[in-house]
Amino acid sequence: MSNAKPTIAVLGGTGHEGAGLAARWAKAGFRVVIGSRDGERARVAARRLAEATGGTVAGAANSDAAAEGDIVVLAVPYAAQSALAEEVRAALEGKILIDVTVPLVPPKVARVQLPEGGSAVEALQKRLGEGVRVVSAFQNVSAHQLADLDHPVDCDVLVAGDDPDAREQVCELARAIGITAWHAGPLANSAAAEALTSVLIAINKRYKVAAGAGIRITGIQDPA
Repeated sequence: MSNAKPTIAVLGGTGHEGAGLAARWAKAGFRVVIGSRDGERARVAARRLAEATGGTVAGAANSDAAAEGDIVVLAVPYAAQSALAEEVRAALEGKILIDVTVPLVPPKVARVQLPEGGSAVEALQKRLGEGVRVVSAFQNVSAHQLADLDHPVDCDVLVAGDDPDAREQVCELARAIGITAWHAGPLANSAAAEALTSVLIAINKRYKVAAGAGIRITGIQDPA
């Protein structure tokens, strides 16, 4: 990533996970564009985040937000993943798309239910083609932790993608908001992170973890 900070468009930025990531990046000095199906709702959320972080946050309809972002984040429920990606497809060409999708199937969200073929994020890469560099990340970070801007996020991030440079740029974005990020190999390996989310939900329920359980990678001194 160059010295100039990229503009980050967060589609689904009015949801808990998207809003938490957007807030963290805005506080770290990135220009953030919140995307939503309802442009006015996005603008209201953007004003709220700007006040909370002191950062530069704008709001727009998803298609406009995707066009404006140098890097685009897809932070919507699994049921909306494919349709939204297709809707903004033209704006994604030549860009990195960070997909936070977890294939949760209510009501049994504590049970692993990966789609046929494994990774939901890898399936999206195949659908979008090589012109979009899809990277999987942030599936296992609790929205509660992201929203608590006064405290660091107590969780590592697994970053999977077929393009090593794109993976590294996403790792840098994670480090910029104080999260330790690890190269986790090709996009097919995203299936592990996607499945792990259901495992963490089960742990949260069993042990009543209000802030959300996370993961740590041990045995390595330097994640770079």
